[in-house]
Amino acid sequence: MRPGAAGTADRDAIGTLWPGRRVLVTGATGLLGGWLVDALRARGADVACLMRDRVPRSRFHTEAIGDHAVLVRGELSDRSLLERTLAEYDIRTVFHLAAQTIVGVARRDPLGTFESNIRGTWNLLEACRQQRQVSAVVVASSDKAYGAQPQLPYVEEAPLLGRAVYDVSKACADMIAQSYAEVYGLPVGVTRCGNLFGGGDLNWSRLVPGTLRDLIGGRAPVLRSDGTQVRDYLYVEDAAAAYLRVGEVLTERPDTVAGRGFNFSHTKPQSVLEMLESISKAVGTEIEPVILGEASDEIPAQYLDSSQAMAELGWEPGIGMHEGLRRTAAWYRAHLGNGG
Repeated sequence: MRPGAAGTADRDAIGTLWPGRRVLVTGATGLLGGWLVDALRARGADVACLMRDRVPRSRFHTEAIGDHAVLVRGELSDRSLLERTLAEYDIRTVFHLAAQTIVGVARRDPLGTFESNIRGTWNLLEACRQQRQVSAVVVASSDKAYGAQPQLPYVEEAPLLGRAVYDVSKACADMIAQSYAEVYGLPVGVTRCGNLFGGGDLNWSRLVPGTLRDLIGGRAPVLRSDGTQVRDYLYVEDAAAAYLRVGEVLTERPDTVAGRGFNFSHTKPQSVLEMLESISKAVGTEIEPVILGEASDEIPAQYLDSSQAMAELGWEPGIGMHEGLRRTAAWYRAHLGNGG
C-alpha cells in the first residue's frame, strides 16, 4: 500500500467520525449542497447551513432536508457572521461549496463572481483560522481551475492555468486554500470535480437538467456548442461521497491531505453529443438536438485523472454514470410532473 493510502480497516474506523459531529455547509441549497447535507444527516452529523437565498423548489427545501438543519441566513462577505456561526454552533468540520457556478453568469458579471468565489473563500478561511476548534475544511475547486493544458487527463501536479472568469475564480480559491494550509497550518483540503449532475439541479442552462427537461417535455434539446467538447461528468451522490471522504481523512490524518487538491471523476470522459445520447437512453426518448454552435470560446477537452484519490483516499464512484443518469431522470420526471 502506498504511504497515506487508506485500507479497509482505516475506512471503517474513519467512517465513525460523523455521528454527533457539528458541521457547517455553505452553498447547501445548490445541487451538491443538498445531497451532501442529506448524506451528513444520514450519518448522524449535526448540520448547520449558511444560506443566502431561499430557493423554494430546490431539493434542499422540497425534500425536507432544511427542516432538520440549522439555517443561518447571511452571506460569505459577512465575516463576523461566519465567526459567530462557527463559534456558536461549535463547528468542527466545514464544507465550503458556496460559489457562483454558472459560466455564462461569470462572463456577464465578473466582479460578482470574483466577490463570491474568491473573497468569499478567504473570508471563510480567515474565520476558520480564528476558531481553533475547526479541525477540517474542505474547499470546492473545479476541473476548470486547470484551464488549457498541453496534456490530458489533468493530474493534481499540473499548474492551475484557468483564464476565463469562472476558471480564474476557482483557481484563485484553490490557491488561497493551499496558502492557508501552508502558511497557517489550517487543515484545508481541496476537491476538483468534473461536471456534476443529479436530481435537484435547477440551472436549466446546464446540459443534463436542460436536456432532461426538453426530452421529458417532448421538445428537441438545444446545444449551445457544436457538441464536440469532451468533458468529465460525475454523479452527485458519488461527489458527496468524495467530499465526505476528504473530510474524514483530513480529520484523522491531516498531514497527508492538508494543502492538497484531489481530482474526482468517473474517469470516462464523453463529448457533449455522447452525453446527450446517454441522457436520451436514460429517458427512453430520442429527439434530434438543435445545435447552435455558439460556444466557440470553450476549451475543447477537459477531463481528470482520479487515480490519486482512489489510491490515497480509498474513494471510487459507487453509483456510476449509467445508474446515476437513471436516478437523475427519475427525479426530473417526478419533479416536472409536480409542476417544477
